[in-house]
Amino acid sequence: MSVIGQLPKEKITELFARHVSSGKVEFFENAGIDLVPGRREGVYLYDIDGQRLINCNSNGGVFNLGHRNPQVLAALEEALAELDIGTHHAVSEHRAILAERLAAISPGDVNRVIFGVSGGEVVDAAIKLARGHTGRAGIVSAEGAYHGHTGFALPAGHEQYSKPFEPLVPGYSHVPFGDLEALDAAVDESTAAVLFETIPATLGVVVPPDDFYDGVRRICDERGALLICDEVQTGLGRCGAYWCIDTYGVVPDVIVTAKGLSGGVYPITATLYSDRLNQFLHDNPFIHISTFGGAELGCRVAIKVLDILEDPAFLAHVGAMTEVFSRGFEELESRHPDLLVETRQRGLFMALKMKNEMCGPLMTVAGFNNGIFSVFANNDTSVSQIVPPLIITEPEAAQVLESLDAMLSWTETTLASMQ
Repeated sequence: MSVIGQLPKEKITELFARHVSSGKVEFFENAGIDLVPGRREGVYLYDIDGQRLINCNSNGGVFNLGHRNPQVLAALEEALAELDIGTHHAVSEHRAILAERLAAISPGDVNRVIFGVSGGEVVDAAIKLARGHTGRAGIVSAEGAYHGHTGFALPAGHEQYSKPFEPLVPGYSHVPFGDLEALDAAVDESTAAVLFETIPATLGVVVPPDDFYDGVRRICDERGALLICDEVQTGLGRCGAYWCIDTYGVVPDVIVTAKGLSGGVYPITATLYSDRLNQFLHDNPFIHISTFGGAELGCRVAIKVLDILEDPAFLAHVGAMTEVFSRGFEELESRHPDLLVETRQRGLFMALKMKNEMCGPLMTVAGFNNGIFSVFANNDTSVSQIVPPLIITEPEAAQVLESLDAMLSWTETTLASMQ
């Protein structure tokens, strides 16, 4: 018996509103989006009633390898025959193997790992490590950032997520992303770490200049602060390299990875950190633990994710699809000059910046009606995020671009009718 479609859509929505989130149901009803995911396969997500959508959200990179990737599912099934989640109280074969594999693809001496379950959890671990190592409290992050909803991660993000929960953990300050002069003024002898999403997603996929991270690295080194790169969304091939920071030629002290490591089937996340930071955790080996972090079933899934990622053909394919979208975006800019302000792209981490804050939500609705599932950037709603699975093929990419053209046309017409 299928586990999908046991209840009609109306009943699912009713139960979800009653027991999970009435606010989400109201939001989607007001937006005119009637989506309850059913079947999913490859780049496609199907509504429970059968409508097919190309997933250009990918849950922020969870579905880098598509939905229900056969190789990943096979790895999980194989692990289920022998393993469970394991125990954090003991040495683990599978955590050790995965950690070695993550170290092998990480830059410089970033070769140690703290495992977790969610992105916020491993951002918390990174901040705790920075404070423990430096003996300092200050954390500098970007205005409009998003790093998760947990305790140490929350104050590093936009106040819309943290304001209701004040008083927050103290010691945080924010600077405009990409502004080295502001960063230079903010980082001092009290700063434990500078924390940036390598390319901030929720801020609108803002791509910094190629020399930006050289400057950030210099400032951190001069003041004795750590550089933490949040690669929850940008890592694991999304930007055309193992890590987005690799494309800038800079070695951070800490890399946070999450969504794509799961292969879309088993939650597992990690804080990767430099060997020179290890003394604090060596001296305090039980000061940060996670019962489900690095679950051994999840380790086997993540190892298969890395098997796929490290095949040279994989990143070559990402590069080829990057070119397809780059050419397509140029065409979209020429066809919609009054609406499109800017196209943003680093690999297959992409976005369309439009003329006002109404455009992103309108594009999400237009996408639902044109076979595309995409979302707007919550901290800049003039931006529509385009984050397809990395396995997308050229014909599928062409379909996305054709749909984006139709979505932009509908948005233009709708905006005109509202004036």
